[in-house]
Amino acid sequence: MTRIGMMTFLHNDNYGSILQAWALQRKLTDMGFDAIHIDYAPSKQEKIRNLLLSGNSPKLILEGIRKKSATGKMHGGFDEFLKEHIRTTAPCRDHAALKQAAEDFDVLVCGSDQIWSPVWLNPAYFLDFTDKPKVSYAPSLGVKDMPKRAKQRKITRLVKRFAAVSVREQEGAELLKQMAGLEPAVMPDPVMLVPKDKWQTIMDANVPQEKYILCYFIGDNPCYWETVAAIAEREQCTVRVIPRTEGARNAGYPLEEDVPPQRWLGLIGGAAHVVTDSFHGATFSAILNKECTIVRRYREDDPESKNSRIDQLLRNLGVSSLNNADWNVVNANLAAKAEAATAWLANAINQAAP
Repeated sequence: MTRIGMMTFLHNDNYGSILQAWALQRKLTDMGFDAIHIDYAPSKQEKIRNLLLSGNSPKLILEGIRKKSATGKMHGGFDEFLKEHIRTTAPCRDHAALKQAAEDFDVLVCGSDQIWSPVWLNPAYFLDFTDKPKVSYAPSLGVKDMPKRAKQRKITRLVKRFAAVSVREQEGAELLKQMAGLEPAVMPDPVMLVPKDKWQTIMDANVPQEKYILCYFIGDNPCYWETVAAIAEREQCTVRVIPRTEGARNAGYPLEEDVPPQRWLGLIGGAAHVVTDSFHGATFSAILNKECTIVRRYREDDPESKNSRIDQLLRNLGVSSLNNADWNVVNANLAAKAEAATAWLANAINQAAP
């Protein structure tokens, strides 16, 4: 049995991150591989090393600290979910530990999520610590525009070491074509490879029985709440909020505090309508066939805009919106994308395996 070491975000307390990690491991296991996540939990020294070597802005660390301070008590249960549902190696705190962990595997797979973001570049997520065969499954660059030239050169050097490359958005594929001359496949996020009935096996079904709108926002835009109020009045629903920002905490609606991943799924599944600026919030609304209003977090002319993720999602689903969507079309496209992605993934790994 081929042993696969996986690399993605496991410790950023983000629902989409932890659930896509579970989904890809579940899919690879169902395909007959022995798949284990390499538990990369970088030390402070490792983070500083990466900051200096990758040309990332020190402002990013300060912004990360600020956001963590603002949202640290707003949700929980991630460590417990990781321990209960995801197989991992021992924690790897630096590149030396990553290199040692890689020796136990036949093939390394990185993905998905924004692990290839040039904004906060980390070569570990390009598997730079090993010469073992490498496959990328749907990592997101998350941007439409070319990064700085120094980062272009670094990314080009890293991706050319892969046996097979796929990314999550067409925009990311076009960037890699420009930078490295590659023709990456465009693959759906791992959560789209797992059908609704399997998600229901880990979903918390103990959710409010009232008719409610669920709000989950990563950004803090006052205009969001005007949209929420209009939908609540139109559909005669109560409103429940999973807070990630101070604006969400102060919006005046009932809060769902310390929500673990399985309850986050359940709250989406039980909602009459979801309003979100989150890629994974929208994606799970589609998987669970829930009406969803997607509000854009970024201006389209913002050079750091991550709106391409939403654009690719809607292209994958074959719809222009998740309001009044034809769920037969959505479900058929989800199944077709999952089938094609599974075939690509199996071929990529089997071709790369020694």
